[in-house]
Amino acid sequence: MPNMISIYQLKPRFQALLRPIVGRIAAAGVTANQVTLAAMGVSIALGVWLFLHPDTSGGFLLLPLWMFLRMAFNAVDGMLAREFGQQSALGAYLNELSDVIADAALYLPFVGIAPFGWGSVGAVIFLAAVSEMAGALGPMVGSPRRYDGPMGKSDRAFLFGALGLWLGLAGSLPAWAAWIMPAAALAILFNIFNRVRSGVDLARRTP
Repeated sequence: MPNMISIYQLKPRFQALLRPIVGRIAAAGVTANQVTLAAMGVSIALGVWLFLHPDTSGGFLLLPLWMFLRMAFNAVDGMLAREFGQQSALGAYLNELSDVIADAALYLPFVGIAPFGWGSVGAVIFLAAVSEMAGALGPMVGSPRRYDGPMGKSDRAFLFGALGLWLGLAGSLPAWAAWIMPAAALAILFNIFNRVRSGVDLARRTP
């Protein structure tokens, strides 16, 4: 079964655009771990602020902007680690854990937005964490870190960024949007299946 298409597949082109900037950042003495922690900190701050002020629909316009910038931060920390000799055990932990924490913080504000609620958004948050765990477990069985779609990290960033833009411009979401979260949850379940299947298949083929 071929891998499902994901926005993550555009990452190499995105990295190529960022490479000159990354060189200057490295020359300034900024480390990959600092970038990782900064991205997590901003994500938590924005998520908590939107969660505490769900009636400020215009504030949700910050989500698409930050989702894009966060993808840039994630690309930058990875390039700093790989291309400038900054890979470390601590960095590996921070990279995986910070993404899960930041995702949860940025999705959380939607529990207070109709027609969503704790059940549907909570399911997406939980399954997103399981998805990232399924991807990170690949090296434990002799497979590379898995990024199979659909609804991987980049796809979820696009979805929630689009929802933030929609909410910020319209002021509310239509009743039929209640189906968006269950559909996303089902896609993430398929994502988890794909990551486990691909990791196990590759591990079995590896001598």
